[in-house]
Amino acid sequence: MTNRKVGLWLIGAFGGVGTTVTVGLTSLCRGLAQPIGLVTAKPLFQNLDLVEPHEWVIGGHDVRAGSFYESATGLMERSGVFGYALLQAVKNDLDQFSKNVQPGIWINESSTHTGENNHIVLCQNPKNAVAQVCEHLQTFKKVHGLDRVVVVNVASTEPIYPLDERHQSPSALLNSLTEPCLPPSSIYALAAIQSGCPYVNFTPSLGASLPALELLAQQHKVPIAGKDGKTGETLLKSALAPLFAARNLRVRSWVGHNILGGGDGRTLNSPANKESKVKSKDVQLPSILGYPLQTHVSIEYVESLDDWKTAWDHIHFEGFLGTKMTMQFTWQGCDSLLAAPLVIDLARLIDFAARKGESGIVKPLACFFKSPEGVTEHDFFKQTTELENWVRSHHPLSAR
Repeated sequence: MTNRKVGLWLIGAFGGVGTTVTVGLTSLCRGLAQPIGLVTAKPLFQNLDLVEPHEWVIGGHDVRAGSFYESATGLMERSGVFGYALLQAVKNDLDQFSKNVQPGIWINESSTHTGENNHIVLCQNPKNAVAQVCEHLQTFKKVHGLDRVVVVNVASTEPIYPLDERHQSPSALLNSLTEPCLPPSSIYALAAIQSGCPYVNFTPSLGASLPALELLAQQHKVPIAGKDGKTGETLLKSALAPLFAARNLRVRSWVGHNILGGGDGRTLNSPANKESKVKSKDVQLPSILGYPLQTHVSIEYVESLDDWKTAWDHIHFEGFLGTKMTMQFTWQGCDSLLAAPLVIDLARLIDFAARKGESGIVKPLACFFKSPEGVTEHDFFKQTTELENWVRSHHPLSAR
């Protein structure tokens, strides 16, 4: 496709992940970085005609005032992420994209509104909020002459939101929008779907994960995917658990302790927000192993770590003749640098799904998520095989 331009609209744009995605794309566009960590850079994906770095136009929403350059500089100073020379080389690009970031949309009654959110538009109810987000998306598309806008949620984790009969059908939900009925993540998801924008939820928040929005996505012919990007400890769980199952070694208990800093860590320091994340991280093992076992996941905020995270896991398993043995591992990584390439992958692939006329949940993208929608298989290798088969089904020659 010639002269293609596609919008990438990031919910939580100035956060660590949104900022790193933007620095990453601008660096790739200028030839200042290699696509290490990008699944879609592998040979299998080369014939899909995916959106290239220079074809993206970035915008978004954020409840914090600022810019991509300011956020990137903060990450560099606090966490050693990026280098000064790299940021100077892409500063003009970051400044241009910062102009496309709109204030976050908030509901007057929202219980998650805090004094730290100083860059917001308060709306009377979800209906007004959805209309405001739709207007921002449509204006972004028109002003930049975009072929499509892909919306990705990389905002902070929300508390678990209870569902009721209003969330079961599109008509029931749409008729309830004059009263509090959706968390912010789902307001953005609904606006994306109604605007015809492919939507990805990279967080454990509710987003589009309710029956009414899944049905609406099908009706509007919009592909959606989520939820909660699989970047660290859970990735290792989904890769290691199949080993124990394949060798018929019975896992008796699996305990994981996570410490992290940064904005994500501060958010997860709240018990209500932490509950969403723990639930997402602790659903895979019984599914993969095929039996119940004792599990425990803890997440603690350690301010000094900033954008870095450490996970220590203790696996107690039973071997031949009933002998109990132990495996332990430690995973240390930079949260934003682990997540950003996956966000770029997902944006490229959900755009591809839209071009191919797919709608509703794109199940072959399950390997990117801790709690993949519409999928019960959590074995990372089986999930990856599904993704590869999906790619081959569109371009059989790429399998050679």
